[in-house]
Amino acid sequence: MKDLSLHILDIAENSITAEASEIKIKIIEDTRENILSIEISDNGKGMDEETMKKVFDPFFTTKACKRTGLGIPLLAQSARECNGDLDIKTEKGKGTAIHVFFQYDHIDRKPLGNIGDTIIVLVASHPGIDFIFEHRRNDSLYSLNISEIRQELDGVPMNSPDVIKFIKDDISAWLISTDNMLQ
Repeated sequence: MKDLSLHILDIAENSITAEASEIKIKIIEDTRENILSIEISDNGKGMDEETMKKVFDPFFTTKACKRTGLGIPLLAQSARECNGDLDIKTEKGKGTAIHVFFQYDHIDRKPLGNIGDTIIVLVASHPGIDFIFEHRRNDSLYSLNISEIRQELDGVPMNSPDVIKFIKDDISAWLISTDNMLQ
């Protein structure tokens, strides 16, 4: 995977496979502390102890149609190569939280990528899931709660073109407004 947004997409899709109804994606770009932190948590099935022991093995997957499970092992390797790490907390029946962090300015750190498109793909593909997205860039915070938007829309589908355009434009405007502060 060429950027971190694709890892986020992969992990969120794993959460959906684990029957999560709520998925939180939290990104912190802190240039003062020189840290990029990403946390994805869900209320899905969680992992049992045996699965948790194998999750970093690239030749282990719970998906019957695949022979490898490279997502988490590759993300963990990328983090460690950039003076970071990956931690997983999970409890069977209660969900999973994956936290990965990187040295922000490390020369080998993958770019974050198009996080706006990643969120749009998730919402459009899974309109019944409550996604909560937070992205902090130093002192600036963007927050999106699909459950709150769904309540305001009163029956309009989350994946209708007008709703998707609104969300995409909102995320894009925030990203553009904060791009200069990171440079």
